Amino acid sequence: MGIVISSPLPDSERKTTGEALQGTLVDLLDLSLVAKQTHWNLYGPRFRSVHLQLDDVVVTARDYADQVAERAAAIGVSPDGRAATIAATSNLPDFPEGWTADVKAVQHLVKAFAAVIERMRVRIDETGPADPVSQDLLIGLTAELEKHSWMFQAENQH
Repeated sequence: MGIVISSPLPDSERKTTGEALQGTLVDLLDLSLVAKQTHWNLYGPRFRSVHLQLDDVVVTARDYADQVAERAAAIGVSPDGRAATIAATSNLPDFPEGWTADVKAVQHLVKAFAAVIERMRVRIDETGPADPVSQDLLIGLTAELEKHSWMFQAENQH
């Protein structure tokens, strides 16, 4: 099936923006899964503070995932948040299975945020000329991701 929703953007701008939004959707959905996996398997002396902080990450990732997917749909791009798509296209660092010490969990999350933020800044640059509305959404999201990154980095100091 072709395009069902007409786009306010020309084809090349829709393609550029759609790819940025799809990549962002995958990053956010995987980040929410990693944060929940960490949340469930965390242990250590900072358990409570990291556990609660992970809940905040999940809320941010899920809320923005919905906004990003709806923005994609609004410009005529079908968002794909299926598990198979996330597994095949995510670029988040692998997270180990099983119990995870709070220190190791925080270190992993700092790396995950750095990877996502780096990609978000590229997407911000790419979407500026193509679709400032989507760029604005990505800028707001990146600010939130950078805030979470800062908090985990501060948590990582001994």
